[in-house]
Amino acid sequence: MSALSTPRLATLRERLGHLDVLALTAGLWFLAKFLRYVLPPLFPTFRDVYAVSNTQLGLVFTGLLVGYAAMQFPSGALADRVGTVTVITGGAVVAAAGAGLLFLAPEFGVLVGAVVLIGVGTGAHKTVAITLLSMVYTDRTGGALGVMDTVGESAGVIGPALVAVVLAAAVDWRLLFLIGAVGALALGAAFRRRVPGRAPGTTDGRADGADDTGAADYLVAFRAPRFAAFSVLAVLTAFTINGLVSFLPLYLSDGAGLPTETASLLFSLFFAVSAVQPFTGGVADRVGPLRIIAALLTLALAGLVALLLTTGTLALGVAVLGLGVGLHGFRPVRDSYFMSVIPDDVAGGTLGIVRTVMLAAAAAAPATVGYLSDVATFQVAFGALGVAVAVAAAVAVVLGVTG
Repeated sequence: MSALSTPRLATLRERLGHLDVLALTAGLWFLAKFLRYVLPPLFPTFRDVYAVSNTQLGLVFTGLLVGYAAMQFPSGALADRVGTVTVITGGAVVAAAGAGLLFLAPEFGVLVGAVVLIGVGTGAHKTVAITLLSMVYTDRTGGALGVMDTVGESAGVIGPALVAVVLAAAVDWRLLFLIGAVGALALGAAFRRRVPGRAPGTTDGRADGADDTGAADYLVAFRAPRFAAFSVLAVLTAFTINGLVSFLPLYLSDGAGLPTETASLLFSLFFAVSAVQPFTGGVADRVGPLRIIAALLTLALAGLVALLLTTGTLALGVAVLGLGVGLHGFRPVRDSYFMSVIPDDVAGGTLGIVRTVMLAAAAAAPATVGYLSDVATFQVAFGALGVAVAVAAAVAVVLGVTG
């Protein structure tokens, strides 16, 4: 009995040993999202403490997003040369420095610099984390990415709730960033200790020739029509998600006529169903990503159409549910597909280019939706998002059929 159980025990230990890579990577992603999501609820406090305008507060968050977006390609390309562990650990240290500086923040200029530093530090994580998890969990990439994304999205619930508790208890808000700094250093140290050597490329470059990689080499993948088409699909979906998230509560209240409280609850529902991501990622690992992507984007399109054409809390809630499942569930499958088609030796840099364009499109979406809602109506603005997701769904269907 003992002899029979030994191989099973060894297999179990091996599986559990790999789980710490996922746990630490997801933990760092949660911390990155936490440091982002606690900022907006603190804007009223910042306005009072530093005597600044709403425009200045908006520029603070823009600075974080610009710092984050600017790191996508450099972090991916650097990971191709020196390994994923070095880049992710370095990003954690930079983010900790930003959070520590924000804990001090004697004046508004320091706060702005600290927030940009947080953006740069956390920006070094996602692209490189995708390549890392694809190397460690080769047969379960979609499921692993789904877990990481779900853990990260939970910060959108926990962060603002913790801010509310801190402010209600009259505790100094700066302690949140001290906790963030200590957490980033602790997780970064644990990551550096546990992850190296778990897969090729975690500590060194992914290929022998990686050090000779030039900028043009990261663009080679885009010459393939299928890869270029899927990149367009990803950019259109990123535009749709950000445009929808930015104005969904306002659309539900002003455009659909729901009470503000009900609109907020439905908005929370949109994020709550992000828990579907490990499931959609796992299914994609078994049946193939393109089929799942086509199904998810079709579901999102149906949800958006229903959002525009229906009235009443129940019908709108079902529409938001479909949108949440489709758009959240799409993310890990998208990243898993990218990692299956990008050559290993340029994976980080190429994915970094794609994510930079995606983030640029995502940043333009709120302004576009806002402008269309001003010059026309919310129905027209959300209709434009429907066109974007319809094109993305059509591309996914074509790729799936011709694949």
